[in-house]
Amino acid sequence: MQRDYPLERVRNFGIIAHIDAGKTTTSERVLFYTGSQHKIGEVHEGDTTTDWMEQERERGITITAAAITCFWQKTDGDQKYRFNIIDTPGHIDFTVEVKRSLRVLDGAVVVFDGVAGVEPQSETNWRYAEEAKVPRICFINKLDRTGASFERSYKSILNRLSKKAVRMQIPIGEEEKHEGIIDLLKMKAYYFEGDTGNKVVEKDLSAQAGIPENLKADAEKYRTELIERIIENDEALMHQYLGGKEIDIESLKKVLREAVIENKVFPVFTGSALKNKGVQLVLDAVVDYLPSPLDIPPVKGVDPNTGEEIERHASDDEPFSALAFKLQADPFVGQLTFFRVYSGTIESGTYLYNSTTKTKERLGRIVRLQANQREEVKKVFAGEIAAAVGLKEAKTSHTFCDEDNPIILGEITFPEPVISLRIEPKTKADQEKMGMALKRLSDEDPTFKIKSDQETGETVIMGMGELHLEIIVDRMKREFGVGANVGKPQVAYKETIQGEAEVENKYIKQTGGKGQYGHVKIKIKPLPHYDPEEKIPKNAHREPGFEFVNAIKGGVIPQEFIPAVEKGVREAMDRGILASYKMTDISCELNYGSYHDVDSSEIAYKIAASQAFQEAARRAKPVLLEPIMKIEVVVPEKFMGDITGNLSGKRGQIEAMEDRGELKVVRAKVPLSEMFGYVTSLRSMTEGRGSSTMEFDHYAVVPTNVAQTIIEARTGSK
Repeated sequence: MQRDYPLERVRNFGIIAHIDAGKTTTSERVLFYTGSQHKIGEVHEGDTTTDWMEQERERGITITAAAITCFWQKTDGDQKYRFNIIDTPGHIDFTVEVKRSLRVLDGAVVVFDGVAGVEPQSETNWRYAEEAKVPRICFINKLDRTGASFERSYKSILNRLSKKAVRMQIPIGEEEKHEGIIDLLKMKAYYFEGDTGNKVVEKDLSAQAGIPENLKADAEKYRTELIERIIENDEALMHQYLGGKEIDIESLKKVLREAVIENKVFPVFTGSALKNKGVQLVLDAVVDYLPSPLDIPPVKGVDPNTGEEIERHASDDEPFSALAFKLQADPFVGQLTFFRVYSGTIESGTYLYNSTTKTKERLGRIVRLQANQREEVKKVFAGEIAAAVGLKEAKTSHTFCDEDNPIILGEITFPEPVISLRIEPKTKADQEKMGMALKRLSDEDPTFKIKSDQETGETVIMGMGELHLEIIVDRMKREFGVGANVGKPQVAYKETIQGEAEVENKYIKQTGGKGQYGHVKIKIKPLPHYDPEEKIPKNAHREPGFEFVNAIKGGVIPQEFIPAVEKGVREAMDRGILASYKMTDISCELNYGSYHDVDSSEIAYKIAASQAFQEAARRAKPVLLEPIMKIEVVVPEKFMGDITGNLSGKRGQIEAMEDRGELKVVRAKVPLSEMFGYVTSLRSMTEGRGSSTMEFDHYAVVPTNVAQTIIEARTGSK
């Protein structure tokens, strides 16, 4: 079986944006113009393809990333290209979907609201794309809205995201006068005719009603800027240009494509997806400037047998390698495991080797997804995205590969939950089903965690925000038939240390027969922020929030007991010492100890290490940490004083204030504990005219007086 499209004509990209910037509306136009559907779905009518979950259609927001495959023939070309697209959520509570999608995509279309420009989640998504080194093109959408401004939005990209952005187009008219687009490279005007904007009309400078007279000077000026930005990436072109030679468009596009793929330039396009203007030209830009799987560097991984770094190229002839990036419970076929194939091919009916767990599973069926519609395929090739049906062992971040040529690809790191609440089943029947439902949902979503409170026996669920947990509880009821009562949301505090301490501890127990003997000496210190690129010593184990260094010399503790010491330290960190919150950002070095030929055991070393760590942590200046949220509040000017005063009263730090049309924008950082119910109080303070967005920014030390109150409430003692 041969692949139906050559790799150079495949594009894997995501559509990412802040909530309400028009991502899903753009995706619906993409599906319509590529012929994948014959009617345009609208978010406000609840009939979109990519927002297929009931909760998404009811709330008008995207909750889960939807994968779609479609085919595009350029407006001025004759070859078709295969697009594998992921439409991602814009709400911060579902940011996991963006992060894991960008890990397996080759490019991204970043959508911006033409009124608001760059918003908080735009910045977070951009940061994730930077981490994943994903080439991007920008689309300033909603230029038909009242208050829309291409220039203001473009400047917000330059100021808040990257100076590498450059205009590829400028709009013909804005707000209700938005008619079309000027392509600065070709110096042609484009208009979109017909009820669905499906007829793209190209007019050049001399044509009647081509580029309006009042825009010609701007178009010339911005074209010169664009060409200068392109040629600075190619010496030969620069010499030609400085010599006064006119450079042909194909040469400019070729150099621009290379610059975009290397993340040196981010082209900016514009239009209005809702009014069917500009989307086709963005699809042309995806073909022209975003990479095919052949254009990106080979994927790197580790040989599980030797620990050496190895790589796989995007080729059907290389050994098979793929990364599982998402699990989804499907009501019709069961568990779906989405995976991206980096090299080689895989057929249904064969066995799939999971190098992360070192297990094999039969790959019964492979499907290609059209949101929630499935198309069964027999074989998947390098550079493609598909889903496996019914795998039981696979989890997010697991690597699938050829058993004879094993590789483990880099794991996806996810943010930690910042909010928790207690949950209990409503009835005895719900009790039996709740555990299974919660496990299935936490398998799907790595930012959703479950734990049992050891003191009360209650179940605690943790997530990225109030909406996140609300959707989880709603999904439990609808998809699994589980009713639940929930408590009030609680902040997910953490504990850490600010000093160093060294403690030696012996655990000795004689019980008549064989006794217990464990002796360890550990040193703990604060751990700097985790950097996956950082080289760590061979005797250390490093992950976000924890490092364990085995500095034992001369075998004073036998090698088989070292994992038990690490386990004891981890268990003590999970319990915390101030208020039983999990500890983080700690480096622990095991540097001395002793053993007994008969009495030493794993359990003895685990207990000795746990006790030593607790004592060391008490001496190392322990502190509480709290999540700090990045807040953006948009209000009419007359309410500015009330808003800033209110945020300052919540221990907030005002970072910036700016104009957005006739409204004022306040950006601040405020502790999460102060922000419960803020949306309601903001409405009452602004006569219902204020709006806000909030996302997690970082953890910070809780002030001593506030920490004392939290510890007393948690432990019941001073």
